[in-house]
Amino acid sequence: MVAKVLVAWFVMAWVAIVNGAVRDLTYGLHMDDLPAQQVATTSGIVLLGIVMWFFIRRYRPASAAQAFAIGFAWMALTVAFEFLFFHYAMGRTWAELRANYDVLHGRPWLFVLLWVAVAPCLFFWLQGSRQKAAG
Repeated sequence: MVAKVLVAWFVMAWVAIVNGAVRDLTYGLHMDDLPAQQVATTSGIVLLGIVMWFFIRRYRPASAAQAFAIGFAWMALTVAFEFLFFHYAMGRTWAELRANYDVLHGRPWLFVLLWVAVAPCLFFWLQGSRQKAAG
């Protein structure tokens, strides 16, 4: 299951990168940075939700606790990637990276991380409820 969780995270990372590229190359050129990030966050939550839904449906965790562990692992991988890649490869300062977590100034990134953490458990529960209703 660990390999499947990692492959799914790589798919999610690819989706997030494409989502950011679409922002930077299209509507982000015509909007201020903060509103563009907010739009991209909304589309990212939807797109990542689709990936996570199908993963949980295809590789149903054994329990809600395992679903939560998957979400927590995905969130931890995402935070590690963000800080390490964008600092060391892209040259962003630690302060710039931390600023993305400032929801009081309209920065929505924290909502993506929370969604990635809780969605597997939510989808596990929703899909289990649907299976019981259908059975």
